[in-house]
This record gives sequence, C-alpha cells and structure tokens, in this order.
Amino acid sequence: MRWQTLIAVVAILAVLVLAGLGAYRATTVLVPDSGGVYREGVAGSPRYLNPVLAAGNDVDRDIVALVFEGLTVADSKGQIQPRLATSWEVSSDSLRYTFHLREDVRWQDGVPLTADDVVFTVGLMRSPDLNGRQSAVDLWNAVQVERPDAHTVVLVLQEPFAPFLHLTTFGLLPAHLLKDVPPADLASHSFNLHPVGTGPFMVREVTDQHVLLGVNGSYYGTRPYLDAVEILLYPDYASVYAAYTRGEIQGISHLSATDADKAAANPSLNLFCTPLSGYGLVFLNLEHPIFQEREVRLALLLATDRQLLVSHILHHQAIVADGPVPVTSWAYSASATSYTYDPQAAIVLLEKAGWVDQDGDGVREKGRLKLEFALLTNDDETRIQLINELTRQWARIGVRAIPQTVGVAGLVRDFLQPRNYDALLYAWQRLPTDPDPYTQWHSTQKQGTGQNYTGYTSVEADLLMEQARKTADESQRAALYRQVWDILADDVPAIPLYQPVYCYAVDKQVHDVRLGPLYDYPDRLRTLTDWYINQRRVLVSEEPLWSQR
Repeated sequence: MRWQTLIAVVAILAVLVLAGLGAYRATTVLVPDSGGVYREGVAGSPRYLNPVLAAGNDVDRDIVALVFEGLTVADSKGQIQPRLATSWEVSSDSLRYTFHLREDVRWQDGVPLTADDVVFTVGLMRSPDLNGRQSAVDLWNAVQVERPDAHTVVLVLQEPFAPFLHLTTFGLLPAHLLKDVPPADLASHSFNLHPVGTGPFMVREVTDQHVLLGVNGSYYGTRPYLDAVEILLYPDYASVYAAYTRGEIQGISHLSATDADKAAANPSLNLFCTPLSGYGLVFLNLEHPIFQEREVRLALLLATDRQLLVSHILHHQAIVADGPVPVTSWAYSASATSYTYDPQAAIVLLEKAGWVDQDGDGVREKGRLKLEFALLTNDDETRIQLINELTRQWARIGVRAIPQTVGVAGLVRDFLQPRNYDALLYAWQRLPTDPDPYTQWHSTQKQGTGQNYTGYTSVEADLLMEQARKTADESQRAALYRQVWDILADDVPAIPLYQPVYCYAVDKQVHDVRLGPLYDYPDRLRTLTDWYINQRRVLVSEEPLWSQR
C-alpha cells in the first residue's frame, strides 16, 4: 500500500508540475535579448574601409555600410529617407538643398559631427586624385557648399538636377582626423584599415582572416541586439559555403546556383533570394547597316527566349527583364510596353521587311546585305553560354550571329567605349537608386565618356529625359521616365534579357533576418541592427517593455 501511495503522490506532483509549466508557457513569451556574435563569410579581403575609396571592392562596401552613414539613405524601394540629416528643403528654383543635421551624433572617437564634416567630404569627392570616375568629380566640382552654422549645410547646384538627392547618400568622413591629409595620400593612410564613422558598428580588428566589428556605444540610434559582427574572409564563394558546413560561420554572403540549391535543402538555413538592381542586355550598334532597321532589332527581341536563358543558363538566379528599369525601382511600371517570345512573328516581320534567304544557306539577305554580325562578350563562362544560346535561337529565324569573346577589361576599353562592335552582351550592375536614363540613352552621350553605347537618338526621348532632370516631384518624374521606357521599347536599340537575383543564406539560429530588393550587395545588411541570436522568456504583460530598445 505504501508503494501505491508513493506512486500516486509522484503522479500527482508530475501533473502539477506539467500544469504549472503549461500555465507558465501560456502566460510568457520569447523576446529578443542582447548578446551574441554574428559571423558571416565573404569572398575577398578589405583594402579601403573608406566610403570615398570603397567602390571597387565588395568587402570594403560591406564594412563601410555598417560603419559610415550619409546625409540620407535609400530604402528598399530606392526612395530617399533621412539619416544624418533630420530634414531638408529644396528652393523653389531647385538649386539650393538645405540640410539640417542631427545634433546628437558623435564620431566613434567621441567628437561631435558637424557641418564641417560634410564640407570636408564633398571637397574630397571633387579631387581627381582619388581615382574616382571623372563624371563624379565634375559633378561635385559644380556643387557649391555653404555652412550657415554647425548643424546646417547648403549644397547649391548650377542648374536643376532632380536626381541630386539620391547622390547625398555618400558616407561622411571625419574632418578632424583627415583634414590635413592630401587627397593623393589618402589611399595609403592608416585610416583605411582603422576607420572612424558614425554608424551602429565600429571596426575593432582587421587581419588577413577576418574583420571584427563591435557595437558603437555612442550610437544615436537604436542599439543593435548583437554584441559583435565578425566578417570572415575566404578566397571565393565556394569556400564560403564550405565554411558553413564546417560550422565556422552563420551567414553565407552570396550563393551560386549550385550552393543555393544546397542551402534550400538544408533544414538549418534560411534562404533569401531577391532581385538585384541591374540588368543584362545585348547592345546593338546602330551604326551597323542591318541594325538601322527597326524590324531587324524587333525580330531579334521576339526570337529571344529569355525565360530559357533564365532557367537553363542562369539557373533561376535572374528574372526576365522587359526593359531598362529594374523591378526594384520606384519608377518601375508593370504596364510598360513588353514583348513575349514569338519566333514566328519575328520571321513574318523579317520577310515583310524584305529579308529572305536567297541562296539557301540559312542566312537571310536583303540586296547585298547579309543578316549576320559578330556577337561579342567577355570570357566569363556564363556569358559564353549566353551568347552561344542566343546564336542558336537567332539562327532559327535566319540570322547568323558569330560568337566572340575577349577579356573583361578589353571588352570595355577596346570595344564598348569606342563603339567598335556589332552586337555586344553586357550587364549593368549596381544601378543608382534614381533610374535617370540620361547617361545611357540621351543622344549627347553617344561619344566620349557617355554610356549611350548603341548610338541611339530620339528627339522625343531626349526632351522627356531633360524635362525629368528638372522635375522635382518624384511621381511626375516617374511618369516621365515611363514614357521614355515606352519609346525605348518601341525603338528597340538594345535587347533586354534579364535582371539578376541575389541569393543569401543565414542560419536559423539568427532571428528576424529580412531581405528586401537590393541596389548593392551591402543592402542585405540593411536591417542588421534588428537581428538577434539570444532570446529570453518574459511575461506576456512585459513584452511591450522588452520591445522598446
């Protein structure tokens, strides 16, 4: 009997414990807690942790995005939001931009941020000694800077330029540390590996194996949950994925198509894939006699199976592009003119235009002109596959494209910039957040450093682009841009192919990771201050208190 009584007592106690535990869990909730180190693997190594020098290095731009800040910042839709400037006004003539700086910002060494830092940074960007693009140097040399007081700065333009606000996202540099450094010497200065910014994270250590960032304790904004971020350095992206399998990292900064498939099948990983600003296209040299006929250009577009390119060659790390505006852009319109794959319509179009295969060799002719041309790209394996597939597709409608490849540097220097090509496969990357098409499609940009590589001319499109540059209202500017896209879609000066998709993976132990459309790779870290590893259980009634950081 005593054993039976003991068993009954134990059973009752177990029920009470389970009931209590259940009641506890029913009245409590898990909330984010501070602490933990997030480790992410990247391919490459840092060189210039400096916003005016970082443009050419992916690792540099990743770190700079966490350490430095600009007057403004672009959100996931490419629209401009306040950052170090709390607000701004634009004069009625659209020439004067007055920015009001936050008064609670300190550099990571404790010195207050002032308008002097803005004046200094703009002065640096005017210098050709920083090896920047001459067009950017010319732009900033045309901007006058005024400093009414310590927390106000005025940028004065010589003529209205509506996209200008999108250029104010540049990271500011501390004048008190660098004002005595000649611009020509900045690239060799120790600051580039021991930077001081205003952002939520600060560089603690840089070695050939990692970059360690700690939390900026004097940050004016919301403190990150994480105590530190460690960026581990690997020779290539394949090595980054292998590092995750060894347990060295929690985040994989970029995934190839093969590794993306592995990540999708891994139950420990969250996979994120999102459109990346940019697009691949085939430039058509409009000086070439056969490309002077719109029917030929349109036939090539109709005969291009872009979905096949995306699925079979790019392995779904891209989406079909219908024009020069990425779907990530605030100016994108799903109702813009587009074309579907229709090789039969392409054949009809060519035959009506007088292009027929007179000698039975599979290539159409019109008088003395044969419908053949060289199709050039760089020696990247994927690009080669793309031009070979385009060659096959166009052959089916009686067009002979002759695939050719050169080195990456030679493609731009020897062929694209001098307009010395027939047709050329290229990809625009990291397009600006304001989709101003002027430098790529305005007729004044057909020569020299302009990027109108096809030699396209449209009086109507020119006028619309000029009007858009003088229109401050963003919605009105978007409407003007859409008219330009429709004209380009009708004239077909190039063959739009695809917009890239960026894939990224993070271990499920890291919470609240969100990935929206990207304009550049560092945008994947846009919400890093909200990510957390640690959690704690609190009463439901206390949850609102814990959500206030």
